[in-house]
Amino acid sequence: MYRKDSEGWLKHADFIVLDMICLQLAFILAYAFRGYGFNVYGDILYRNMAIFLGFADLVVIFTSGTMKSVLKRGHYKEFVSTLKNAVAVGALAIAYLFIIQEGQSFSRMILITTIVIYLIFTYAIREIWKNSLHKKMENGGDKKLLIITSKAVAKNVVHSMQENNYARYSLAGVVVINEDCTGEKICGVPVVAGESDVPMYVCQEWIDEVLIVISENLPYPDGLIDKLTETGVTVHLNLAKITNQTGKRQFVEKVGSYTVLTTSLNYASFGQLFLKRLMDICGGLVGCIFTGIITIFVGPAIYLASPGPIFFSQERVGKNGKKFKMYKFRSMYMDAEARKAELMKENKLGDGKMFKMDFDPRVIGNKVLPDGTHKTGVGDFIRRTSLDEFPQFFNVLKGDMSIVGTRPPLISETNLYEPRHKVRLAIKPGITGMWQVSGRSDITDFEEVVRLDKEYIENWDIGLDIKILLKTVMVVAKKDGSI
Repeated sequence: MYRKDSEGWLKHADFIVLDMICLQLAFILAYAFRGYGFNVYGDILYRNMAIFLGFADLVVIFTSGTMKSVLKRGHYKEFVSTLKNAVAVGALAIAYLFIIQEGQSFSRMILITTIVIYLIFTYAIREIWKNSLHKKMENGGDKKLLIITSKAVAKNVVHSMQENNYARYSLAGVVVINEDCTGEKICGVPVVAGESDVPMYVCQEWIDEVLIVISENLPYPDGLIDKLTETGVTVHLNLAKITNQTGKRQFVEKVGSYTVLTTSLNYASFGQLFLKRLMDICGGLVGCIFTGIITIFVGPAIYLASPGPIFFSQERVGKNGKKFKMYKFRSMYMDAEARKAELMKENKLGDGKMFKMDFDPRVIGNKVLPDGTHKTGVGDFIRRTSLDEFPQFFNVLKGDMSIVGTRPPLISETNLYEPRHKVRLAIKPGITGMWQVSGRSDITDFEEVVRLDKEYIENWDIGLDIKILLKTVMVVAKKDGSI
């Protein structure tokens, strides 16, 4: 799922917050230099002024466009912009004192000193922060972007993205659709695939987003766009000859210097993802506390039944192919992975993309008795009660997983994925999800699993997560299989 970047003033919220902090620090220091100490908020007149200064700073920033093109401004233009901002804030402060008729009670020296210190602090902080961001830009962002373009405009497109990236992307490569240029480099970025190879390349290299910019005299590769969106990757389409696509979320935004139509299964605002992450952190902290308590009782039982580590870690595939180690209470014998191949013929899902058995002999305590009946033990108990899942709350706190999402597959399973199956990985994996609360023990068709995961991604919002969490509690309470 795509995170829609903030627009307007929120785009530079970091600069705004730093600016307001600098203003308050300047006010405190000016008050202290006057000999009144550092408790500027103890005097009601100065406390009210501190509040007003913060409000005035926001008004000036919003009305004068102080943060517009802040990352592109040079040192001189930045100083001029900061000076204008400081003078405007000072003028508003004087107007405020005149209106409340407290000009005689308020120290003029404190106000002047505040503006001077604020100018110095804010200018220095803006330059330091911009320098930090520019260094980050040179290394590229965390998201891998694949550029699809035509030969005539390829150089301009790559160069533009390098100049206007702003630390958002790491350029993974270029695809030239109207000519075989594989193996060449454009502005230092390699041409990694041809048009027919793009969907598979996107899956194998775990590309996060694709930017398509084609010459005006060429038609858009509609078939290729459909295949790419089917994989779950976010597609940015340069605006020209655009037609609306039903069933997909589309909106206009800027990528580098290009105005594009972005197509994704779904998108979330910064605020929505912040709430989801906040829910994950709160839930993760509570879950980790419960994990510690459960370990006191479950840990010795696991060790006595099968000597070895209490916890089990396994490399899984997360959002857009990012690999991470997932933690669980060990519910299987130590040789479980080695025995998996011989049991694959009994896999209910059949094709190797997922593995599920009705009675898994690798689970601690599971035995087939001479009369054919099944005996279970501690491993089956912690799986049926979903206790084995609790260490995954550590993954949630780390940010590898979410409480609600799709189940993280094994690397060996994703190697068998067709392009349309990659849609499962368009969102952060979760401890529970749509598939797990929708007859999870009865679903044996992997395509149905993919359909449910895609349905979750397409309809995601915080309300859906809460609904799934409530269903999860009910499912676990009924002991309807493991989550």
